[in-house]
Amino acid sequence: MLSARGLFQEILDEDESFRLFCSIAAGGESQGGWENGRIAALAPESQRALAPRIARHGADEDKHGRIFDALLRKRGLNRAEVPRETDYTMLLERRGVGLAHERLVRQDPLCEHDIITYLAHSRVTEQRASEQMRLLCRYFADHPDLGRAVRMISNDEDNHLAYCHEELLRLARAGHGRTIQRVLRQCALAEIRVYRDVSLAVMDHMGRILRWPRAKSAALTAGIHAVHAYERLVGWRRMVSLEPPARRDALGGPAEREPDFA
Repeated sequence: MLSARGLFQEILDEDESFRLFCSIAAGGESQGGWENGRIAALAPESQRALAPRIARHGADEDKHGRIFDALLRKRGLNRAEVPRETDYTMLLERRGVGLAHERLVRQDPLCEHDIITYLAHSRVTEQRASEQMRLLCRYFADHPDLGRAVRMISNDEDNHLAYCHEELLRLARAGHGRTIQRVLRQCALAEIRVYRDVSLAVMDHMGRILRWPRAKSAALTAGIHAVHAYERLVGWRRMVSLEPPARRDALGGPAEREPDFA
């Protein structure tokens, strides 16, 4: 019988699959760190008070990338080249989710709508990240090599999600409520499609590395499509709701230093 724990364990136990898993994660986190750094630098005057929190968000993402690199080094591995079809961040940008790379490399200040777009994108993707890291924590919080990493990253992702709720609610009170809901819905529907496509691509690569039998690969593919169907029908709604978070001012301080994995 297939289980999430069993699949993760298979991937973690084999060097090449572990290398690909960490490389995909590290690449996405590093890109997120760069994007948040640029958004912090370009924040409009009306949102300058938000810039330190955006920068903290970016510092956390950079830290996560370094953590995955450290996990690779501990096993004597280097980052693998990430297949384009598994590049979640790039595929989201192609779908029009978030702020485009070409917009962020320019020196022009952002506008308030850009900040709403950034926060809505983050609200949706941090929901996904928070759920994934909680799943890993459920199975590997006490793992001798991964435990500290998944606990720290999971806590950070929960902080990021709380921050997005808090800031979007602030902007909604300032009169941007309808815009926020429209952008959130667009982001959520695009994200669940990208997540499905990336999941299928990652499972295809993992299946070849681990030599999964056809029946196992077919069952996993069916499961991914079933999750997408549910999310397309009703599951997307969890990504667009806004409520006051239990964690207030979650990004109000400096980023926590990553543990030493040497």
